[in-house]
Amino acid sequence: MHPLIEVIEADPEADARLLESLADWCDRYTPLVAIEGRDGLFLDVTGCAHLFGGERTMLDNVSTFLSNQGFDVRAALASTPGAAWAAARYRSGTVIPLGDETEFIAPLPLAALRLDAEIRTSLQSVGLRVVGALMNTPRAPLVRRFGRAVALRLDQALGQVEEPISPRLPIPELMAERHFADPVGLVDHIEALIVMLARQLKTELEKRDQGAKRLELQLFRADGIVTRLAVGASRPLRDAGLIQKLFRERLAAAANTIDAGFGFDLIRLCVMACAPLAASQLDLQECDTDGAEDIALFADRMSARLGDHAIHRPVLLESHWPERAVVPASFSTPDALSLDEAESLDAFWRKERPIRLFNPPEWIDVTLAEVPEGPPGRFRWRHASYRVTRAEGPERIAPEWWRESLPTVEKKKDEEGEDYERRRKQAAVEKMTHLTRDYFHVEDADGRRYWLYRQGLYGMSKEPPRWFMHGLFA
Repeated sequence: MHPLIEVIEADPEADARLLESLADWCDRYTPLVAIEGRDGLFLDVTGCAHLFGGERTMLDNVSTFLSNQGFDVRAALASTPGAAWAAARYRSGTVIPLGDETEFIAPLPLAALRLDAEIRTSLQSVGLRVVGALMNTPRAPLVRRFGRAVALRLDQALGQVEEPISPRLPIPELMAERHFADPVGLVDHIEALIVMLARQLKTELEKRDQGAKRLELQLFRADGIVTRLAVGASRPLRDAGLIQKLFRERLAAAANTIDAGFGFDLIRLCVMACAPLAASQLDLQECDTDGAEDIALFADRMSARLGDHAIHRPVLLESHWPERAVVPASFSTPDALSLDEAESLDAFWRKERPIRLFNPPEWIDVTLAEVPEGPPGRFRWRHASYRVTRAEGPERIAPEWWRESLPTVEKKKDEEGEDYERRRKQAAVEKMTHLTRDYFHVEDADGRRYWLYRQGLYGMSKEPPRWFMHGLFA
């Protein structure tokens, strides 16, 4: 019947990717964009329409662009998502004035309320075929017979029940943008625009006594493709020059993946996360006396070019076991401890510790040791034998019993509860005793220094103590 028809296999994944790209393009109108079903988008343009010449002009702009790209577009604008959904599918191109929702949706079919097919069939069987018929039906028997979904969808369309739109991407704390009649594509121009936009954001950040912890640069290409570049900061910042340096590294790292095409007609700089940043008084030379800002800027620039996990700093955790007390974290990660907790742990770690720590510790064979509390006299590690000439210790570090699971004790037949608890506690004490560590700082005949520990105590457990190599000193 239709010899020229072209049949193409459906590809839902490709359709979803296409819808995501269209949602990216719609970010130029509002950051509140949500995907609706498999073929629709919700845009919350509250407070945005005047930037594009009004609601009608904005709606025509969206429809014209997408139509020029080859899409069959149905779009409408209303004060409620339900009314906008109905208008887009049954009266495309309509702008419903505030308060006219009831008059507009009354003659529309029941499908305009986004009701399931089964509910629509049941309603039509009793003569309710348009939305207006539902409005004139008493609410109580309607809900009792057909469920709450009917009343809910009707109230959402009329604005009597709020229907929030869940955006697909995080909403920026602050943002600044620049539209261009002639698209730009050169990196130098983009960097100059970053400085201009950062200065606009600086004013707002200063009013809030805040600084940016994470920023995102959004480049909207003229054909609808959107590129997003994000950078993080280890310290809150609002200086336009520093922000430019971070994005310079990020642009250099992404040079092979950014395609300017016919140019970018919209560039937006967003503050995705903020942190308090009070004004501080510098010295007469206007320099950072401890160099902390220089270190933070270096780490941020390396992270922007090579990734968040390219450079790390040690972060203290609330633990006195060496392998648990410090973990590497990116510079943009906040400290795991409060200032008071960090200072108390810092006092504990002021003792001399090795420059390199093995995790996990490596087993060593001690062939000569002073029993029960003395250091080793000779040990074998990595197929080599070492003779200890000097030693300091022991420094005892007890296990963290709240982290360890209690041992399993099998209850004997006809055993009283008190006897069982006593054996269970004894087994727990033996386990904790076995995990107790005595650390020694030793030096061999060649002057090399090691951090060893004995796990367990002589005569206090069924298992003999074991020795481990935990670190090397410089």
